[in-house]
Amino acid sequence: MAFEKELAQFEARRAKAMAMGGEAKLAQRKAQGILNARERIDLLADPGTFLESGLFGVSHIPQARDKSPADGKVAGFAKIDGREVGIVSNDFTVMGASSSDVNTSKVGHVKKVATGRGLPMIFLGESTGARMPDVMGAAGIMGGDRPTQYLRKRETPWVSAVLGHCYGSSSWYAALGDFVVMRKGAITAVSSVKLTAMAISEAVDPEELGGWKMHTEVTGMVDLAVDTDEEALAAVRRFLSYLPSHHNESPPVHPVPPESGKEGHRILEILPESRTKVYDVRKILKLIYDADSLFELKPRFGRTVVTALARLDGKTVGIVANNPFVKGGAIDPDSCDKVVSFLVLCDSFNIPLIFMADQPGFLIGVEGERAGAIGKVMNWMNAISLVTVPKISVNMRKSYGQAVLNMGGAGNADEVVAWFTAELNFMDPRSAVTVVHGVTEKDNPERFQVLLTEMSKDSSAYDAAATNAVHAVINPADTRDYLIRILEVHRLRMSGGIGQHLMRTWPTSY
Repeated sequence: MAFEKELAQFEARRAKAMAMGGEAKLAQRKAQGILNARERIDLLADPGTFLESGLFGVSHIPQARDKSPADGKVAGFAKIDGREVGIVSNDFTVMGASSSDVNTSKVGHVKKVATGRGLPMIFLGESTGARMPDVMGAAGIMGGDRPTQYLRKRETPWVSAVLGHCYGSSSWYAALGDFVVMRKGAITAVSSVKLTAMAISEAVDPEELGGWKMHTEVTGMVDLAVDTDEEALAAVRRFLSYLPSHHNESPPVHPVPPESGKEGHRILEILPESRTKVYDVRKILKLIYDADSLFELKPRFGRTVVTALARLDGKTVGIVANNPFVKGGAIDPDSCDKVVSFLVLCDSFNIPLIFMADQPGFLIGVEGERAGAIGKVMNWMNAISLVTVPKISVNMRKSYGQAVLNMGGAGNADEVVAWFTAELNFMDPRSAVTVVHGVTEKDNPERFQVLLTEMSKDSSAYDAAATNAVHAVINPADTRDYLIRILEVHRLRMSGGIGQHLMRTWPTSY
């Protein structure tokens, strides 16, 4: 047979590259219930669609070539639900998936193609950081010319999965992602536990340094924490199902489950008549949007506001909803950061926004001021002013103060609607009585009630409608139908459904 020797060499080289770090290391991972780099791609991508790029790459250091199959990063292109994507899956069994000149070039190529051709980019993270000692010395750290390695202009969605110990580039790409999912037990930080412990001369707990609770509850960098690799990869697929492949197309449209919106009448059973009573706004959202379509981002961070992707009549929408179940719905600095990142996501990828307001204002106090509350409130206002996708504001119950503007009131949304249960005012009338008149309900209940009636005047949904501050007053049970119809009016027809993307370079972290 012609080229028999060359064919045998090709198959041998291919088999060595596909063997990754060897049978022993792969067996160890399997015993731990953790997928390897190639298994992750196989589970994530449509069967048979992965086209690898850089399979025969190895370390540029001669003595490391034989022990660096694919140089520790599996990269290429695949399809997810029939759509092309770029994928980088770190192979921890090969030199800890540490970054080198060769595998950085592989990653850069896939990113360049994905950006130029309009493909979502997926990073399956697990790495020890930069490869040592390759990067030691001035040439190691100063060499190269990669000014765009960490540039984000949001041409295409970026998704990161934190699936093990992630330091260096794996942590950077997580911070840059539009969606980050983390397997519990994984760690992501600037530097490894060992290096951090050396730097501060004391033992470091990995979970406290960069575990899932830290990043879902404190930093807010991680959108979702799950128990297994399989759940993480399923979350990646689900997130992408709401997003377009690139910024110059509309999100995909999905079939509408037949049970959607059938129980809208139950909204008034869930919404308390008293504005001081709490409830979980998620229960109401599930009655309005397409069945089983609510996909919440950052549920453990900034919990006074719910940010979620959902579908309405099969089309993707973004939801910003106050949640009175947590702190009465008062908006804190973390919630501000969470909302801003969500506004940037939706505006960048042509997703209409729906604000659902039931809030007593911003959470005030020393702690909030130390966290930069003033600047964060204004970041939100700046972001909402730059949004060019349709914005619809629904006032459900109470809405007070500056936060009325942040939730789309006073001209900050394209359409403003109020449920007949809504109340809009500068502040809670009860607080206003005490601030203005120095009277408390406890000290002088009769006088307090008289003044409360005065402070509550002209604050109903109908009062707002009388001056056209709201464009419609509706029955809560009709919210789904109203939103579907009003979004038909406000769809971006002249631009083919594409916004102006004024926040495409907004910082990816805060």
